[in-house]
Amino acid sequence: MVTEGQDRIAALQARNAELQRLLETSREALGEMRIKLAEASAPPHTFATFVQRVGEHVDIVSSGRRMRVGIMPDLDVDLSPGDEVLVNPMSVVVGVAEPERTGQGALVREVLDNDRVLVVSRGEDERVVRLVGGEARERLHEGDTVIIDPRSGFATERIDRSGVEALLLEEVPDADFASIGGLSGQIERIRDAIELPLRHPELYREHALNPPRGLLLYGPPGCGKTLIAKAVAHSLADAVGADRSYFLSVKGPELLNKYVGETERYIRTIFERARAKASSGAPVVVFFDEMEALFRSRGSGVSSDMETTIVPQLLTELDGVEQLGNVIVIGASNREDMIDPAILRPGRLDVKIEISRPDAASARDIFSKYLTSELPLSTSALAASGGDPEAAVKELADHAVGRLYADPDNRQHMSGALVRNVVDRAKTLAIKEVIAGGERGITAEHLERACEQELAEARAVAASTLREG
Repeated sequence: MVTEGQDRIAALQARNAELQRLLETSREALGEMRIKLAEASAPPHTFATFVQRVGEHVDIVSSGRRMRVGIMPDLDVDLSPGDEVLVNPMSVVVGVAEPERTGQGALVREVLDNDRVLVVSRGEDERVVRLVGGEARERLHEGDTVIIDPRSGFATERIDRSGVEALLLEEVPDADFASIGGLSGQIERIRDAIELPLRHPELYREHALNPPRGLLLYGPPGCGKTLIAKAVAHSLADAVGADRSYFLSVKGPELLNKYVGETERYIRTIFERARAKASSGAPVVVFFDEMEALFRSRGSGVSSDMETTIVPQLLTELDGVEQLGNVIVIGASNREDMIDPAILRPGRLDVKIEISRPDAASARDIFSKYLTSELPLSTSALAASGGDPEAAVKELADHAVGRLYADPDNRQHMSGALVRNVVDRAKTLAIKEVIAGGERGITAEHLERACEQELAEARAVAASTLREG
């Protein structure tokens, strides 16, 4: 009986312990539900932007209003201007929020100091904003795009604009004038127009002579206009004693945008980028390729008359470059007659240089840049010149030039690009012959076959253009 009673008491104690455990669990669950219900029914917090701390209070901007509010004493965090904070219904800062990654895009027009920048947004609406985190001079340049909060007046971060950046090829050219063949007269004139004012500014001031602001390279395609522009950028670094130079290449057709005002904004951005680079003392070349596609004569009726606003924007920028002697504007065109005359008048693109098709002497000079004695030459080519590689490449070049200019009608198809392609084709033919088990090295036959193939293709392209016209 005693044992049975003890067992019963033990069972009741176990049940009592289980009931107590269940009661405690229910009490905890009920407490959690009350907390969640209180959170669910609590008034919402407001997001605001922290400006500065003033004693026991802080200044914030919320919904465009600047307010001085309290801060929870137990909120032990270091706040910086521009941080996002949470404000309770009693207007007390109670927490820190994740920063906003979206906002309105604006273009940096000028960096005022390490905290403030002048930006332009929504057309020509200028305003001064404060950069979150400071160090504006190191982090931003003219022409950069930043995210701004118009209500708080803060710029949160710099962003890359693919629309403009894709149009701007910024590079340090490795081409120089020595690598260009057949254009010695044009190169001399270009160097006189661009380098002399930079090397001898005191003489230009003494003679009251204003240096040219830009130049236009015009002529048929493939004759070296782009190569000359790159060589100018390379040469300018030596002329002004700078460590490097910049070449901003802009493709005319890609600059066009169907939205009103966008093309003009692109043009402003290009020149703002040039001014920013030039402010460090480095020379900058702004190169507009295929200029006739963008800056047609106004009122020509050829296009949708976009040029009535695009051309004035370029004219404004060209006139503004006057104060920056190390910014050079170069335009290239195959149809200079289609460019608006206001762009080509003296005081803007002052120097106009024709890059014409090469004659036989110029073609020999171009061949010398690509057909060199370091290339593998055939035994027959070396034997014909007495074993002298220099003499061999000269004879090979003379043979190719004779083939290219054998027919006077071929002159209309000639270009520096064609000459280079002839050499490249001859190299390919020489490689294929080695692979097939033949003689190693370039031969006169390779060059002759390459000339025939290039001329045939040039004639076919010209005939197709005439049919389409």
